[in-house]
Amino acid sequence: MALLLLPCQSVVSAQEKGLDGEKEPSQPGWTGAGAGSSETTAAKPGGVDGLGNPLLGGERRPLYRLRSSDVLEITFTVSPEFNQMRTVQPDGYVTLKDAEVVFAEGLTLVEFREAVQRAYRGYLHEPQVAVALKEFEHPYFIVGGEVGRPGKYELRSDTTVTEAVQIAGGLTSQAKHSQVVLFRRVNDDLTEARLLNLKKMLKGNSLREDAHLRPGDFVFVPQNAISKIAKFLTRPSVSMYVNSSQF
Repeated sequence: MALLLLPCQSVVSAQEKGLDGEKEPSQPGWTGAGAGSSETTAAKPGGVDGLGNPLLGGERRPLYRLRSSDVLEITFTVSPEFNQMRTVQPDGYVTLKDAEVVFAEGLTLVEFREAVQRAYRGYLHEPQVAVALKEFEHPYFIVGGEVGRPGKYELRSDTTVTEAVQIAGGLTSQAKHSQVVLFRRVNDDLTEARLLNLKKMLKGNSLREDAHLRPGDFVFVPQNAISKIAKFLTRPSVSMYVNSSQF
């Protein structure tokens, strides 16, 4: 496994995150660039942490935070006439019925419910509000480069890089599968990159170093060197001077 250094400001290491946001021990082979910040929270055995997030096996599991285009069902126990379905707008706000707008992007459902209650206190006496998330963007991954069907795919279950490549139609004859790159965005300023040798893993019948995908991951399969110049060469000259096993 090799390292890939992105041309940005500085190099930092970051912990891999699970599909549900769990932090896992740092894995070798990651490089990152940019400015980022680390957050540590003391874990308690079971229950919730100091922020109210549920714990599983001593690890903090962050609650879902609202994003643009999420659809919310807002119901009022005592005043059903105020029940409504609302969508988080591109600017992050939600326009409430007969009340002021509320900023929702980045809030948990509990935080948003509290914001709605505050917004209606001028209209209702001690409003009792319930909020349910009806529609949201499902976790996804993207595969690009030399694969049969490049594109965006829904991440429905635990999926590795080699599995993602197969889901995307497999490698093309021009793929350089010895240098597949897995990009992972940590935040707006930090992107991690991991270089994977799928050729070595598959040839050795060992997927121990195969990386597990996280939501938003981008798998890129580059083009091999010979395919870049093949159009300028005749077919006999390609087979005569190039050993295809090296790609």
